[in-house]
Amino acid sequence: MSMKTTEFDEIRPYYDEELPKVYDELAKDSSFKQVMALVYPNVPFGLLMKRMYSCKTVLDFQKTFCYEILDVLAKRDCESLRFDCENLPKGTEGCLFISNHRDIVLDSAFLSYLLMKEGLNTVEEAIGDNLLIYPWIKHAVRINRSFIVQRAISMKEMINSSKRLSHYINDAVDRRKQYLWIAQREGRAKDSDDRTQLSLLKMLTMWGEGSIMERLLTLRISPLSLSYEYDSCDYLKAKEFQEKRDDPSFKKSPEDDLLNMQTGLSSYKGNVFFKVGRSINSSLEKLDPSIHKKELLAVTATLIDDEIHRNYYLYPINYVAYDLLNNSSVYAEHYSQEERLKVEAYFSTQLDKIVLPNKDTAFLRRKMLEMYANPLINYMSAWEKIK
Repeated sequence: MSMKTTEFDEIRPYYDEELPKVYDELAKDSSFKQVMALVYPNVPFGLLMKRMYSCKTVLDFQKTFCYEILDVLAKRDCESLRFDCENLPKGTEGCLFISNHRDIVLDSAFLSYLLMKEGLNTVEEAIGDNLLIYPWIKHAVRINRSFIVQRAISMKEMINSSKRLSHYINDAVDRRKQYLWIAQREGRAKDSDDRTQLSLLKMLTMWGEGSIMERLLTLRISPLSLSYEYDSCDYLKAKEFQEKRDDPSFKKSPEDDLLNMQTGLSSYKGNVFFKVGRSINSSLEKLDPSIHKKELLAVTATLIDDEIHRNYYLYPINYVAYDLLNNSSVYAEHYSQEERLKVEAYFSTQLDKIVLPNKDTAFLRRKMLEMYANPLINYMSAWEKIK
């Protein structure tokens, strides 16, 4: 890969030949040293850095560190981690995975891990600069093939930044034939009512040749459904709902983001299922070519959402949550009494973790139930459309 200066240098992943200099920076970073001591408690830092310097390429680094760490996390925190990739593009084509978003770190990390297990290339993954709290995090994610979505900038800068990001994504998918991952919305859908933001689609179509339709087709969008049995951060999301309800100006702090990342990386998830949906290109090609841009983007968002919703994997907790939320037994056939009691105990345990001065337990419980019921509601609605 050429080291010449490009318009993407501020946001792109690191090139292989840049790694030694980045390793030098990490070796001097005391915060990074502390993190590595937690991840590898019995391995001297000097030995870890020696191992790191031996990684001459990004793929070497991912196989040596990322794959190993994720393998430990998957075995420790997941009952199962399954991947249905039957709909992946064949041959050497790139594609843009647009997915629902549950875990700040693990959504894209597990995707790369699962692709590596299939003998395929890892994804380049979008990450917001609001999460790059420390210099070592910025280095670590860019080694791990992340590209940066700039958010802490002015409105004027945002337009140019969005054009550059759009250009980068288009170039990566169409010319370099890469797999890219981006969440369907900025931040996670705290209530798990997963909807693609039109602003994302507008950004994606800011660059490219031809019509908006042709630009969308070039991206080869593949909706990706992520289904975690248990959301490690559900109680933190519920807490944020009450904080925003009680104070409309409330905003999460960097420390809150860090706590969410740490919780996601260290908590039980039960069964986890990732499914690649069908590319939306065949559906786009059936549309009237003269369709208005605004309508086209709305239809595209619906195509993505329906494919994500239809490919959820549902667990007993989703059915129990719906019945608890609605004081019903509509889905009682999908769980046993023992499973219902287990789910009710789980919600009680998670609610107990929430510390607020004016804790509204009934509100918090409802918000948490909605998080688990909404995937079921959207799943049923999406399948109803094609009956």
